Amino acid sequence: MASYATQVPPSVPLTYLGLFGTGAFLMRSAGCTINDMWDRNLDKAVERTKNRPLARGDLTFNQSLGFLSVQLTAALAVLLQLNWYSIALGASSLSVVTVYPFMKRVTYWPQFVLGLAFNWGAMLGWSAVAGAVDWAVCAPLYAGSICWTLVYDTVYAHQDKTDDVKVGIRSTALLFGERTLPVLSAFSASSLSLIS
Repeated sequence: MASYATQVPPSVPLTYLGLFGTGAFLMRSAGCTINDMWDRNLDKAVERTKNRPLARGDLTFNQSLGFLSVQLTAALAVLLQLNWYSIALGASSLSVVTVYPFMKRVTYWPQFVLGLAFNWGAMLGWSAVAGAVDWAVCAPLYAGSICWTLVYDTVYAHQDKTDDVKVGIRSTALLFGERTLPVLSAFSASSLSLIS
C-alpha cells in the first residue's frame, strides 16, 4: 500500500517483500522459541505441548538461548536494511514479543497481546517504504489484524482448555466459553470492517 501511495519504482516493493518475508519468518520463529523457553515447565502438563524439545528435556535452556541469539541476530541483520525510523519501530516490537508468553499467566487476553506482536508489520511495512507510519492507514489495518488474531488464536486455544485450567493458563477461549461464537463473529466483522 505504501509503495502505491508513494509511487516508488517496482523494485522497491519487491525488495521489501523479500526483507519482510525473511524478517517475519525469523521473528515468528524467535517468538516461538521465546514462548517455549517461558513455558517449558507449563508445556510438560499440556497434552499438545508436552513433547516439545524443551518440555521433554531434549534441549537445555542454554541451548535454546543460543538458538534464540542466532535467530535474533539474523532478524537484526534484516532490520538494519531499513531506515532509522523503521529500525527503532521494529526494535520496539521485541518488548511485546518477549512479554506475550507471560500474559497467559496474568490475563485472559493473551491472544490480544499476541495480536499486538504478530501484526507489528502493519506499521513497519509502511514506514520502511515511506519513512514514517501513516496512522490513518496503518492504525485501522493494525487494529483489524489484531481482531483477526483474536479470532484464530481463540479457536486454537479451545483445544487446550482442559489442560489450561489445570495448570493455571488463561485465554480468551476460557474467558468467552459458551459465548465464543458470537464474540468471535463480532471480532471477525470488526476485522473485515477495519481492514476494508
